[in-house]
Amino acid sequence: MINRIPKHLKKYFTGRSSPVRVSLFVLIPFIFTGFAVLAFIIAYYAGRASTFQLFLLGGVVIAFTALSAVVVTYAVLSPVQKFIDQVESSPSFPKPPSQPEAESKPYARDELRYYDHVFTEVANLISKVDARDRFPGIIGQSRAIRGCLSQVIKVAPTDNTVLLLGESGVGKELFAEAIYRESNRLGKPFIKLNCVAIVAGLLESELFGHEKGSFTGATAKKTGKFELANEGTLFLDEIGDIQLETQAKLLRVLQEREFQRVGGNETIKINVRFIAASNKNLHQMVKEGTFREDLFYRLNVFPIYIPPLKDRVEDIPLIARHILENMPEKRELSPEAMRELMTWSWPGNVRELRNVLERASVMADQGRITSVGLTRRTNMPEHHHETVADNITTGKEAEDTVVLKEDPKISEGFSLDEHLAKSEKEIILSVLKKAGGVQARAAKLLGINQRSLWHRIKKYEIDVSAIKNNDSLSP
Repeated sequence: MINRIPKHLKKYFTGRSSPVRVSLFVLIPFIFTGFAVLAFIIAYYAGRASTFQLFLLGGVVIAFTALSAVVVTYAVLSPVQKFIDQVESSPSFPKPPSQPEAESKPYARDELRYYDHVFTEVANLISKVDARDRFPGIIGQSRAIRGCLSQVIKVAPTDNTVLLLGESGVGKELFAEAIYRESNRLGKPFIKLNCVAIVAGLLESELFGHEKGSFTGATAKKTGKFELANEGTLFLDEIGDIQLETQAKLLRVLQEREFQRVGGNETIKINVRFIAASNKNLHQMVKEGTFREDLFYRLNVFPIYIPPLKDRVEDIPLIARHILENMPEKRELSPEAMRELMTWSWPGNVRELRNVLERASVMADQGRITSVGLTRRTNMPEHHHETVADNITTGKEAEDTVVLKEDPKISEGFSLDEHLAKSEKEIILSVLKKAGGVQARAAKLLGINQRSLWHRIKKYEIDVSAIKNNDSLSP
């Protein structure tokens, strides 16, 4: 009897130490036949027909029900079982850990649960493929990233304002571009503006434009970003850095979809889809009074939080390989180097990962990266953590290395924030001097981008021109 059972069903009837397992191929026909038998018993005791008629009719009904149930069950479940067998044989399907023969299937005692498990895994794989093919610019297959992409797919076809939130370097601009590509405004203007990269006094001119002669230096009429983005999409990055006065004017544009150029009287109406991004806690800024509450709620129509790299560690190998593949010189990561990448906390997220790999690529020998220089920073107390800027060299010897002061004197009234700010300013000043005041070179040595360096220079009121002049006057 057992030998006549199909191979893929034997596991449900046999087992050395486990209880008898019944397949759906047997269970479903058995249940339907049971219903037919139950109906026959009820009819028999009702006594509305002769015994012979009841037995004749009951036998026909039971036989027909049993046969129909068997045929339907095999017609439905056989393709399903064939599909599952093919999926299990695929190298992409996650294999369960090796177990004893009696427990070779994680869901052998409940075939329905196992079917659900397989279909869930298949849906998971399809979701990964869809995310990779539909959003080639966003590297990642973790559930967190795919959750964000599913939100992008839902909101992109609408004209709702989107607020992208997340730490610096997570790829908010890439998500803004993805929303644009999936929107109905694809092919129309897509204008980007980094609010922190524009001097506060000129931000309104960048946004609204200005008329000729409206202020000193306005020698010609200028078209603003709002007007340039008409009928298209405007992406405002780092919107949390806009000053309160400009926030009020931006709110009016979001509400009324109209504005006036700086120094002008003409009201210009626009049809623009807004996407904003910030690495700051805007809700906290509202409480502190540094960000307008009405503007926050106007922007916070459809928020998408992009998780930091430390919360999607499984994406690190994919991102790292993508970065290395797009470098001029091909490099490979050793298992040790990959282990370093996987155990680092990545405060700078994908941007920091790119910078680390670019530096490691330069230092690599024979096309293989054996270390990315992060091993010393893992499993250490927080106050002993180093950053890429802690060991900066300019290609010279030790005299060009930035040295931080160690063991600061801690006493009553000590301020950690002030100490860190002072140390950061000293590092930036030192590197700018070594780079001759060239910000691009200094940013590369510090392992940050030029925009981030510019922001810090502005924050600490560093006079870069004076550094350049001193360097040019030195013998």
